Amino acid sequence: MIQNPVFTIKKFDFDSNLVSEFNNLHYVKDLWPIVYILSDGNINEAYVGETTDAYARMSSHLKNNIKSKLSAVHLISSEKFNKSATLDIESNLIKYISGDGQYKLINGNIGLANHNYYQKKEVYWDIFKSIWDNLRSVGIAKHPIDYIDNSDLFKYSPYKTLTSEQKSGLLVIMKNLLDNTYKNIIIEGGAGTGKTILAIFLFKLLNTTNEDFNFEEFGDDEYEFMEIVFELKRKYPNPKMALVVPMSSFRTTLKKVFKNIKGLSASMVIGPAEIVKDTFDIVIVDESHRLRRRVNLGAYFRAFDVVCEKLNLDKNTCNELDWVMKQSESAVYFYDENQSIKPSDVKKEDFDKLKICSLTKTEYLKSQFRSKGGNNYVNYITNLLNCKLTTADAIFSSKEYEFILFDSIEDLVSEIKARDIQNGLSRLVAGYSWPWMTNKKDAKQDYDIEIENTRLKWNSTNIDWVNSVNSRDEVGCIHTTQGYDLNYTGIIFGNEITYDKESNEIRVLKENYYDVNGKQSIVNPEELKDFILNIYKTIMLRGIRGTYVYVCDKNLREYFSQFMPKFKTEKETILLEETEVIPYENSIPLYDLKAAAGNFSDLQTVEDCEWIALPKTYKPSTDLFACKVVGESMNRIIPNGSVCMFRKYTGGSRDGKIVLVEHTSIQDPDFGSGYTVKEYRSKKKNKDELWSHESITLKSLSDDSEFQDIILEEDELSSLKVIGVFECVLF
Repeated sequence: MIQNPVFTIKKFDFDSNLVSEFNNLHYVKDLWPIVYILSDGNINEAYVGETTDAYARMSSHLKNNIKSKLSAVHLISSEKFNKSATLDIESNLIKYISGDGQYKLINGNIGLANHNYYQKKEVYWDIFKSIWDNLRSVGIAKHPIDYIDNSDLFKYSPYKTLTSEQKSGLLVIMKNLLDNTYKNIIIEGGAGTGKTILAIFLFKLLNTTNEDFNFEEFGDDEYEFMEIVFELKRKYPNPKMALVVPMSSFRTTLKKVFKNIKGLSASMVIGPAEIVKDTFDIVIVDESHRLRRRVNLGAYFRAFDVVCEKLNLDKNTCNELDWVMKQSESAVYFYDENQSIKPSDVKKEDFDKLKICSLTKTEYLKSQFRSKGGNNYVNYITNLLNCKLTTADAIFSSKEYEFILFDSIEDLVSEIKARDIQNGLSRLVAGYSWPWMTNKKDAKQDYDIEIENTRLKWNSTNIDWVNSVNSRDEVGCIHTTQGYDLNYTGIIFGNEITYDKESNEIRVLKENYYDVNGKQSIVNPEELKDFILNIYKTIMLRGIRGTYVYVCDKNLREYFSQFMPKFKTEKETILLEETEVIPYENSIPLYDLKAAAGNFSDLQTVEDCEWIALPKTYKPSTDLFACKVVGESMNRIIPNGSVCMFRKYTGGSRDGKIVLVEHTSIQDPDFGSGYTVKEYRSKKKNKDELWSHESITLKSLSDDSEFQDIILEEDELSSLKVIGVFECVLF
């Protein structure tokens, strides 16, 4: 049993003796709302639920053919729980257990979620985080929440609440699948409109038994959804479905996602050529603008011709779009003409012909969900690249999104790496303006891109590069990033793109564009320009939190500088005058470690200490503070003399995080007696189902091997106090 001051997690065997074991639990007897997790470590499956009648719910689950195969139940109870809180905790557990990847969930969908209630953010999110940390200690969960937030399993999970527009889109798709009038459904939507999530949700919906699917998710449309889903399942009781993904890298990622979802399998995600192997009731094509025709296919020419021959189609006139139509009873195409990036892509004209066909229905997704800049940012980018902005237009500005122009490539690289340490999934991406030299067997250099004094290397893998080990130190291209979400994108505009001041238009220089298959066969320079602009627009819409830009061409850089805020080389984090300070709104306290004893837990006033400006990327919080970190013991992450921002430690797992700690026996010469900044590592021991720390290691992260880790044994731990958790280097 895990006993926390706020909640209790108690484990039981999930068998016929379970109900009798509830006799001593007043939460169960008195019909309190509780949350529970059924699980089995052998088959790695789990089910998450909430109830006010645990007796009845567990009895029902024990009679269920699928759930009765599970072997353990963890009951999560608390005097602070109410019905809204347990629904919310259930919803979060479903999302995060699915994203964690340790268990496949039997749940049909997320159920009720995203509703607001009293103290949801102020109290219950912290309770959930503590519950999650405790579930990690008993092996139900594996990864920390911030890790899961950046994982593909989480981002593409069907256990998420759909937006109202996505629900409407889903309803339209299902109605059209029922209507025998239509064979083809085209869903148009720009980058970040949630097309992939919608596709996966539909797969999960049609491959889940009705009893496990919670239709309350759909609010006022609940009964309409139920009726349509039941009718669809009568039409397709065991649907043969395929998700066609043209790009191999993104296809590999979605195979991993499908493999981890109960009822789905990796084999459902296929490349276009695999569709020849069978016919399907329903085919969904994600990124259908990347389906190909017989142009500039390189090594793929032979495979393309073989499929055409098997399908009895003319290889010179058909394309992969024709393959899908021939092999499917119904097909759904998620399409965005502005993400077509090379001559081998199926022509817009072919999709236009399909749209006007009497067997085709076209629908639209308009809201942008990926970027926190929203539709305003998308429109701004479109107008910027099409030279439709004037000096009368305001420079793009958003509290939720960073859009910044850099004059120094070194600063761009440094800031993206800092964002990656801070938020994860922050990558450099460039236009194809440099040849890929390092992939050659006889490569004579270990870099591909040289700008100013900075040397960079193209992506060392084409498969799931975004998540690969070396990606932080490499540069991706459109082919390794299309379809992916990033937190921050650092974009390098190469020398294949420039700006003509006299005509006020962007031009491209074909000789500086090194994607051979991306320019062969193109006669009209405007066609190449459209492809290259589509590439840059697509990668400029990858970032959830921000887009940083460096431009090689002088004229284009000057043009962009009229409409983009510039990176301030003088650090934003500076001391504020006393009259400027609004504590914890525009500023945070800057402590002198040698004089800070006892002050960290108290809110400071203007007179108490020096104040520095709060970085724009952070929401104001009384938990944030800064101090100077001196010495070389952490120089792999924190340069000597840096001013760093920390967040006050209020509970939860610290393992693997960089922390500021206080201990009476620490004699760190860099900081003076009592304080140090190190990476926290713990060794735990279990006794009578309770765990405790056996030792704590405060680990140096230095290029200098002379720095030793600080190890605190069991008898020294009572004096250890974690003051704050490292957020980022400020300057």
